[in-house]
Amino acid sequence: MPKHYKIGILKETKVPPDRRVPLAPNQAAEVMRKFENVEVVVQPSEIRCYKDAEYKNAGVPLQDDLSDCDLLIGVKETKINAILPGKTYMEFAHVAKKQPHNQNLIQAFAANKNSIIDYEYLTDQKGVRLVAFGHWAGVVGAYNALRAIYIKNKIGELPPAHALHDYNELKGVLKDIKLPGLKFVLTGGGRVAGGAIEVLEQAGIKEVSHDDFLSKDFDGPVYARLDPWHYARRKDGKPFEWDYWVSNPAEHESAFLPYAHSADVFVACHYWDYRSPHFFTIEDMKQPDFRISIIADVSCDIPGPIPSTIKASTIAEPFFDFNPVTGKEEPPFGCGQNVTVMSVDNLPGELPRDASEFFGRLLIDKVFPHLLCDDCDGVIERATILKDGKLTPRYAYLQDYLDGKE
Repeated sequence: MPKHYKIGILKETKVPPDRRVPLAPNQAAEVMRKFENVEVVVQPSEIRCYKDAEYKNAGVPLQDDLSDCDLLIGVKETKINAILPGKTYMEFAHVAKKQPHNQNLIQAFAANKNSIIDYEYLTDQKGVRLVAFGHWAGVVGAYNALRAIYIKNKIGELPPAHALHDYNELKGVLKDIKLPGLKFVLTGGGRVAGGAIEVLEQAGIKEVSHDDFLSKDFDGPVYARLDPWHYARRKDGKPFEWDYWVSNPAEHESAFLPYAHSADVFVACHYWDYRSPHFFTIEDMKQPDFRISIIADVSCDIPGPIPSTIKASTIAEPFFDFNPVTGKEEPPFGCGQNVTVMSVDNLPGELPRDASEFFGRLLIDKVFPHLLCDDCDGVIERATILKDGKLTPRYAYLQDYLDGKE
């Protein structure tokens, strides 16, 4: 590391705006105390969950022009016209899965000879992610599923999470929730699923076995959580093996349909590899035995394994209906065979202070020691998609995507 290393906290430029930050004011000050010769400055912003004055009071200088910084850190993707050439960015870039909507972004970063470190790929040597907002995505995603149930079943309306001060206030709302005997299916086993389960259980929804979920109805609300071996099977008929699934996701097919025929609500919290099978098809959704009427797609992969997730919804307008017959979006909470979808792609932004404090703690404890010292474990290297505008060897598979050939 050079004698003086300067980190700039970016103001978020993506539309719709995101109020989260990678470092809360007290955490930005902590970085400067903890790491010798590191300076942190913050770009002024009117939309952050923390006011500029809170950073200033914590001893973190405000600086509009970040062109003298060595590292620029934000949360969501940088707007193309805000890119500073030659700089290193650390953010959720959303390009490593060849996302169509960000093809222009990776091309702009490459043209500007930027380096990109993506939070999603900061992992330890075993491949375990080091930082994520996932827990809070699960919390808000599951809560939004409950909001959709209240509206769709004409029970009433629950306040949106962003209208509450913090998670403690949301917990108070959950204590008073009353639900009919609905069945929830939840996919995933990581931080996202953990956050969702936390909310479901606080709302009085009980976990049941997979066999009971598929064969019984219940007086009260219940959920079943699925791992990949529950919703996918090998095409060759051999028993599911985790290592084979990770290495050969395309050699599997969906085994999810029995759950689609038993569940009322699908809360999707899985990690999805673009080579993996889709959970179901639009044709499946047209069938009379397709029971799911609400999908809270917390994972929100577009295009992805859930065909009704045709767009990312917003915190302001989180719900829309998907008509399987036309394959198109309709206004939310219509009647008939429509499925109501919640596909907000920045869910933790609804509880921004809780989420930012959580994320910043992980960043300081698990990432900055590698970034600001010797990256001997390759943590930063594994997450670096572009280096000075060129794809690194680990991400060479993106070359055609970067070149606009796919």
